[in-house]
Amino acid sequence: MRRRLVISYLLLMVLVLIALETPLAATLATRETDRVRADRLADATRFASLAGPALRGGSPGPLDGELAAYDALYGIGAAVVDRDRRTVVASSGWEPGAGTRAALDTALSGQQFSGPESVWPWVGGPVVTAVPINDGGEVLGAVVTTSPADGVRRTVTVWWLLLAGIGLLAVLACVSTAFGLAGWVLRPVTELDAVTHEIAEGRRAARVRAGLGPPELRRLATSFNDMADAVSDVMDRQRAFVAHASHQLRNPLTALRLRVEELGPSLTDPDGRAEHRLALEETDRLATVLDALLTLARAEREENERVTVDATATAASRVAAWLPLARHREVTLRLDAEDAPAYARTVPTAIDQALDALIDNAVKFSGAGGEVTVTVRAADGGTVLTVGDTGPGMTTSQLDQATERFWRAPDAQNVDGVGLGLTIAAVLVDASDGRLTMRQGEPRGLVAELWFPAPADAPVRC
Repeated sequence: MRRRLVISYLLLMVLVLIALETPLAATLATRETDRVRADRLADATRFASLAGPALRGGSPGPLDGELAAYDALYGIGAAVVDRDRRTVVASSGWEPGAGTRAALDTALSGQQFSGPESVWPWVGGPVVTAVPINDGGEVLGAVVTTSPADGVRRTVTVWWLLLAGIGLLAVLACVSTAFGLAGWVLRPVTELDAVTHEIAEGRRAARVRAGLGPPELRRLATSFNDMADAVSDVMDRQRAFVAHASHQLRNPLTALRLRVEELGPSLTDPDGRAEHRLALEETDRLATVLDALLTLARAEREENERVTVDATATAASRVAAWLPLARHREVTLRLDAEDAPAYARTVPTAIDQALDALIDNAVKFSGAGGEVTVTVRAADGGTVLTVGDTGPGMTTSQLDQATERFWRAPDAQNVDGVGLGLTIAAVLVDASDGRLTMRQGEPRGLVAELWFPAPADAPVRC
């Protein structure tokens, strides 16, 4: 935007300079030409006053010496012709030019002639003047002079270069002023754009500096900061409510479970014992939901802190932690990674919790005889961790909804879980400036891929 503003100011300035300097340049060329023409007409008129006796008596007299001296001193050729266009006397430098004929026609008709009207730097040709020689109202002949216009062209060129230099200085001053003005006007907009991106990336404490730019943009910056404060406060209150509610519900839930457990020995009816077992399972499920809500609230609160983590070591520890459950469910769980470290820059525990959610789902849905593979590799300037399984997978529409809170696939309603695992993983990955993508496996199953940026000082892996 700054470039467009500067170009618009510069275009306006150039148009103004062209409108002002073009007529001035033409006026300077015409003025310089008129000065030379007037000087040459005065010289030709003097020669015409001396040429009358030469034309009447047939003897050049002193005129021959005058023309020779004039040519030698100024380099201007001159000649005297009679009414029949015969040259009576001429200087040594006299040479008829392209405009001489027209000048003689005008002079022999009794009028003075001088041309051209203006001498332009790119046009050649001499300055030609012709004055009639009169005797008692009768035209006896004419005096013609041809003077080189090089001096006039040089003078006009110097004037034009001076005007161009002044215009260039004006343009440079305009560009400097335009950049300063555009910077002053757009500085709040630029900072507003930067702060908006920072807030979108999770740095909710970012704010626009007040007092920058014109009053209208200052009010906009103030309004934006107020809006950001209000939104941040609402989000903090919401997350605090979820965290506090989850935490406060744990105590009565624990007490309720203990009371339900104490009812077990007193139940003798088989149906009552079955209902008692279901009640205990529901309290355990509710405890799991509260734990997941607490984890989600903590994950959403992570904003600015980043740590460097060895993704290979973390993946190895999580695979080792989930191996007992995988063996219990007859699922093969293995790690495919190089021995060298693969560093990633994330918020604390992002890789741990994201892998826990993905491996938990993979083991849960693969079924007996299934396989789950966790791979770690470097790609796209960061580290990629992939969890692939041989389970039933998801449809395209289910993949689009998988990270929504409390979402469960229609065919997984009876499977243990609360629908927050992938949501927590997505929040942690997003807070780490990473990516979580899921796709259908080949020939079946689900492939979940985590990408985290590498730290700036990480060694390059070949």
